[in-house]
Amino acid sequence: MEYRIEKDLLGEIKVPKEAYYGIHTVRACNNFPVSGLRTHPALIRAIARVKQAAALANMSAGLLDRRVGDAICRAAEEVAGGGLADQFIVDPFQGGAGTSTNMNVNEVIANRAIELLGGQKGDYRLVHPLEHVNLSQSTNDVYPTALRVAAIGMVLELSDCLAGLQAAFQEKEAEFAGILKVGRTEMQDAVPVTLGQEFSAFAEGIARDRWRLYKVEERLRQVNLGGTAVGTGLNADPKYIYAVIEELRAITGYGLARAENTVDLTQNADVFVEVSGLLKAAAVNLSKIAGDLRLLSSGPLGGLAELKLPQVQPGSSIMPGKVNPVIPEMVTQVAFQVMGNDQVIAMAAAAGQLELNAFMPLIAHNLLQSLELLINAVNIFSEKCVKGIKADEERCRRWLEESHSFITALTPHLGYDRAAELVKKAMAEKRLLREVIIESGLFTAGELELIFTPGELTRPGVAGAKLLEKKG
Repeated sequence: MEYRIEKDLLGEIKVPKEAYYGIHTVRACNNFPVSGLRTHPALIRAIARVKQAAALANMSAGLLDRRVGDAICRAAEEVAGGGLADQFIVDPFQGGAGTSTNMNVNEVIANRAIELLGGQKGDYRLVHPLEHVNLSQSTNDVYPTALRVAAIGMVLELSDCLAGLQAAFQEKEAEFAGILKVGRTEMQDAVPVTLGQEFSAFAEGIARDRWRLYKVEERLRQVNLGGTAVGTGLNADPKYIYAVIEELRAITGYGLARAENTVDLTQNADVFVEVSGLLKAAAVNLSKIAGDLRLLSSGPLGGLAELKLPQVQPGSSIMPGKVNPVIPEMVTQVAFQVMGNDQVIAMAAAAGQLELNAFMPLIAHNLLQSLELLINAVNIFSEKCVKGIKADEERCRRWLEESHSFITALTPHLGYDRAAELVKKAMAEKRLLREVIIESGLFTAGELELIFTPGELTRPGVAGAKLLEKKG
């Protein structure tokens, strides 16, 4: 491999001749060979958009030669579109509040701009990573701004994905509206409910998550770009400061605004804790729903088996014919990871000191990972599981008949103690509760049929009240 020599204040380093990155990136890779991971692509693309906005603003303020600025803009557009992705090689676990990632982007954009101008990579006399690409900026205003831009796009995407999952549950709610089954509390038989009502609860939980995330996007729109190192705007021309937000708004299409207090946004990362908290809430709902689906589909012969989940792959290397609920299991694991990421984000945000939070890379990595995991998991959950769920109506009916769930509906008519005696008798004699009630002469079979319907059992009021009024 051929190399070029680059210099910085610490000395010289060999850089692969064809690499678009430079000495700062090589040092970062040497210093932080931690996880084998790379900075999240959404953050790289967002930083490139910030660089493009900065170049446009610097040109409009008369601070940057237009030929150089245009080349920077073209290179930044390429990166923002996903180009040169293999050149962003810095580990997300890095010291320096994101400086290594910012410099990785600066160097790639600079060398691509040099190439566009007809020069050779590493000839920073044409386009310099710091003096041109990073002009009027600091990592400390670029990185948090870019994280907000990346998060906005992914939050909106996740909100749309959740809307799709909500719709899938609502379709099942309608499909299962007339299927009466045993409701369960504390894993014990409770009172009747329709399968549709269970799915309506799933849909409502997801609807809340969708709306919360859609609204929290507004909280990410304030940025500290133009604040430079500590939020005071040192070394940033006022003309640039006001222009750069307008440029970034136009590039992203988001309603971004310069923070009234850029010192605040440079120091504090609580908005990311807020967003992560809502991701955790969504993860909690997804985990609960996935767990319920696993329970309701358990068996298929030795469990509840009230639901049939789509069979997507064989489930065992030793047990022939076994099929597992792998999609809900995946969703549960994603949910646990998101919950763990939330704790990390909270700790990292709390660890900020004085004018800067040095742990922004950790916040960025975990927040964007949570968003990506949820986007993918929700889409898979909807398409490969929820939309294909079938109900086993016979199984639902069987468990309902063999349970004592009906008795609560008769308690207002019989009294608690008498109803309890009937349950005790049915259990002792191992008979259906319906048979014991009819045998007692308290209700006829026809009366029970009229009372034990979805309309009577699963709506507010006393089941059979009107019937018994007529009877009286």
